[in-house]
Amino acid sequence: MSMQAFVQVVDSGSFSGAARRLGVSPALVTGHVQSLEKRLGVQLLNRTTRKLNLTEVGREFYDRSSRILADVDEAESRASAQQSTPRGTLKLNTSVSLARLVTPLIADYVALYPEVSFELVMTDRMVDMVEEGFDLALRSGALPDSSLMRRRLGVGRKALVAAPAYLASHGRPTRPEDLVGHNCLIYLHSPLAGRWQFTGPDGEHEVEVAGNLRSNSIEGLRAATLAGLGICLLPTLNLSDDLRQGQLVRLLSDYRTTEVDVQAVYPPGRHTSIKVRTFVDFLVEKLGTAPAMVPFGRAATA
Repeated sequence: MSMQAFVQVVDSGSFSGAARRLGVSPALVTGHVQSLEKRLGVQLLNRTTRKLNLTEVGREFYDRSSRILADVDEAESRASAQQSTPRGTLKLNTSVSLARLVTPLIADYVALYPEVSFELVMTDRMVDMVEEGFDLALRSGALPDSSLMRRRLGVGRKALVAAPAYLASHGRPTRPEDLVGHNCLIYLHSPLAGRWQFTGPDGEHEVEVAGNLRSNSIEGLRAATLAGLGICLLPTLNLSDDLRQGQLVRLLSDYRTTEVDVQAVYPPGRHTSIKVRTFVDFLVEKLGTAPAMVPFGRAATA
């Protein structure tokens, strides 16, 4: 109970908030946290009249405790969920690019579980899931360290592309180093940003690229690439129609570009709902056969 009380104090930001969540008195919560600090021989929280702050030791203990409690809750929930049916609203956040892949799957999931409805919000920034009330987020690439629970869904492919009009005016690169002389459009949220990496028959390459457009929007970069502004490295799930219709041309096809983990992210808590668990399980199954994805653990090819 002491560990649970401490985690709830941090999550709610106050002893009274934790007491409301746990259905006990603030004095009991305070007693549990003080007892925990005394037993550990460390101070976990810095207390002022207006705010609580974690100490350095408290932050590490909170992260570990959150995961332990989430694992216990997961085991309990899975046992009890055998007789449960997913229902209610699932508030889902995805990046704009992943929404193209995931949105069609919502219809298939709802056909299996008609008592579930979705509230889908698309943002290219990583939301504060607890503060904004999301049940689940789907993200690609590196994520900031946090106490959020994660499950890998697969590996997303990328492709280097340009419009025919751009290539007619500026020529076509034949090796990664040629990109230095081209106008390259850069995605700001990528951890690599202006350093594009390639693996090909002649080994590995990392090229420092630059251009006249940097954006935090995948769709904005796609639109600029279609307009002939420059060359861009984009998720293939955004490009299938453009490539098939010849509006974009794939470049350096002998080279494999950087691939990124696609992950389901959800808050630790007393209960991971069955609607979240079943939807994540559903995505693992369906995305394993998606052409823009590689099942996690399988070697990816261009």
